[in-house]
Amino acid sequence: MDLTAQLIGGLGLPPFLVAALAGILPAVLLITFMALGPIVYVYAETKIAGFMQDRIGPKRVGPHGMLQTVADAVKLLFKEAIFPASADKFLFTLAPCLVVVGAFLSFVVIPFGSRVQGADLNIGVFYVVAVSSLSTVGLIMAGWASNNKYALFGAMRSAAQIVSYEIPAVMSLVVVVMMVGSLSLKDIVEAQQGGLPYWIVWRYFPLNVILFLVFFTATLAECNRAPFDIPEAESELVAGFHTEYSGFFFAMFFMAEYTEMVVLSAVASVLFFGGPLAPHMALQTIGGVGLGPFWLIAKAWTLVFVMMWLRWTLPRLRVDQLMHVAWKVLLPISLALVVVIGGLTLVLPRGFPVVDRIVGWPIVLGIFAMLVVGVLRAVQWSRRRIQEMAA
Repeated sequence: MDLTAQLIGGLGLPPFLVAALAGILPAVLLITFMALGPIVYVYAETKIAGFMQDRIGPKRVGPHGMLQTVADAVKLLFKEAIFPASADKFLFTLAPCLVVVGAFLSFVVIPFGSRVQGADLNIGVFYVVAVSSLSTVGLIMAGWASNNKYALFGAMRSAAQIVSYEIPAVMSLVVVVMMVGSLSLKDIVEAQQGGLPYWIVWRYFPLNVILFLVFFTATLAECNRAPFDIPEAESELVAGFHTEYSGFFFAMFFMAEYTEMVVLSAVASVLFFGGPLAPHMALQTIGGVGLGPFWLIAKAWTLVFVMMWLRWTLPRLRVDQLMHVAWKVLLPISLALVVVIGGLTLVLPRGFPVVDRIVGWPIVLGIFAMLVVGVLRAVQWSRRRIQEMAA
């Protein structure tokens, strides 16, 4: 990161050591974030699930159950890793590592601020698509190395699902690249300078809103999240591709899944919602301190919450329904948007200035108000249920 190099450079160290530390420190921070993040996400999801299903959720281990996921992580660390007798031990061990690496590498090009980015690649969008595909190889490797037909079936269904939904997702990325004229994520962020009305999601309203929904739906499938969680459909295929895994190897798959949720949500935030840019330029800095990382993480976590919300709201799709959504719904819509928005980009490169500049704030404020009212009413209903049960 540029900022890290500047800070370390002020220590008077040799240039080669500055370059090494500038690369190592961000990597350590990102690995720590990736390793500890799922503990927070799992706890949040259990609480959200309990709230939506009129349950309490974790309560006993630690204050408000906050140490429950920590205890689960410690248990998985010390749990024995069992290898099937006829499994390919090398590939069996390599598969979860490959899945985790595929989820981690995308962090390198995500801009957390104007000077806070691992590497500003001029092919950043292409890089994200390429490295995220490593997880597909890891899942197939896990199913094959397990020497279990159910694990192999789960791996093949997972590969078919991810490959199918990557096509509409990439088509959505192509539209954004056409509008900005660059594959660099930093350039895409800079093209949205000016506040909330200038974010790409509002340009050519409502076409880019539909484009975002297509991309977000495809990312749900790539993360194996409900209603696209067929690869982990325990009611149909035991536990899918990770049937034979135990201990920390089992935990690595879910650590990668939650990490990929955050990564793809961050990518969606960069592409459509300005990334580290604040809704209003007055909120970009406070006291000279840049708030870019805060805004990007807030946007990404909001989308992660929506993913968790959908998991406990929608039923799981059948495999034929899942493929129908990919090939007969999302793909035609994404192809049509490529043609339509591509043509509009040639004719009106700045969008519809009058419409695009006024729709953002009313929609965002309306959604925010609806969520606040919904949460307050749900809390009131939950308290009333507790009083009824106590009586």
